[in-house]
Amino acid sequence: MSFINTLSQPERDVLRKVVMRVHMRHHPKDFVTEYEADKIIEALAPESVEVMIKAGIDKGIRDW
Repeated sequence: MSFINTLSQPERDVLRKVVMRVHMRHHPKDFVTEYEADKIIEALAPESVEVMIKAGIDKGIRDW
């Protein structure tokens, strides 16, 4: 089972925005999708995801 399913929807949205903004910055615009962001999130460790969610909320990315 994927750990992304254990996240709440607001947490998942923040995490996707962080990944799109940081990890997918240099990808072509048509490649930057929620599906591709979810694949990157799945490759990360759950501990890293928790840190990224906290950083995203602290930086106000949820309002992006």
